Amino acid sequence: MGHVLDMSNEEFEELVAQALDRIPAELTRLMDNVAVFVEAEPPPDDPGLLGLYEGTPLTERGEWYAGVLPDRITIYRGPTLRMCESREDVVAETEITVVHEIAHHFGIDDERLHAMGYG
Repeated sequence: MGHVLDMSNEEFEELVAQALDRIPAELTRLMDNVAVFVEAEPPPDDPGLLGLYEGTPLTERGEWYAGVLPDRITIYRGPTLRMCESREDVVAETEITVVHEIAHHFGIDDERLHAMGYG
């Protein structure tokens, strides 16, 4: 496998920001009440997890949806770095992960994502 990329959290956050910038505007424009976070490692019961979406998909928000905390998209640095070999890899992989989590925010399932060319 070779060595693991060594990258500070700040550096990784910068690459996540770059990945977010590359996501098509028609996706990000529709995002509503979502915050993206970076954490070092996923929960111990899912060590390979690259990203996590927590919140209420747009498709499930009813009239009661107001004043709630933003949806959270968390990107995990450790597993991402372990599967990537270069900074470019990290940006590309992070972009896919973020798009996946945004899709969950939109209530899009993995099947439709694959049809859209992600995944």
